Amino acid sequence: MHKLYLGLGSNLGNRIQNIQKAIEMIDEQVGSVYRISTFMETTPVGFRSENRFINVVCLVHTHFSPHRCLEETQRIERELGRERKTVDGVYEDRIIDIDLLMYDDVEICDERLILPHPRMHERNFVMEPLEEILEDERKYTI
Repeated sequence: MHKLYLGLGSNLGNRIQNIQKAIEMIDEQVGSVYRISTFMETTPVGFRSENRFINVVCLVHTHFSPHRCLEETQRIERELGRERKTVDGVYEDRIIDIDLLMYDDVEICDERLILPHPRMHERNFVMEPLEEILEDERKYTI
C-alpha cells in the first residue's frame, strides 16, 4: 500500500460539493481516502479571478503506481467537467483541480509527472493543509 497526497481545489459552482464529489470518486477509483484536511478558502494564485478557491489536501492509500494515479485523477477531473488545465499556458477558473503532491518518498521527473509537486512549497494553500495531514500522521504513528 502506498501513501498518495493529493491537493484539490475548486473555484466554480458549488466549490465544497465539487471537492466532496471528487473525494468520493477518488475513494472509489484510486484508493482509500485515509485523511482529509480542513477546507480552506483562498484567492487564486497565478491568475486573476473574482472567484475564490476552496482547497483541501487528502491522504490516499493506493495500490496504483504514480502514473496510474495521475491518469485516474485526470479522468475524475474530466468526469466532473474540467476541460483543460490552462489556456495558452495561463491558469483559469476551474470546477475541480486535483494535483499529485507526493507519493511515498518517490521522486519522478518525466514528461508526464513530477513528484514531489515542484511548486507545492510556494503555495500556502497546499502547505498548510498538507502540514495538517502530516501532523495528524505523526500523532497517530506508534
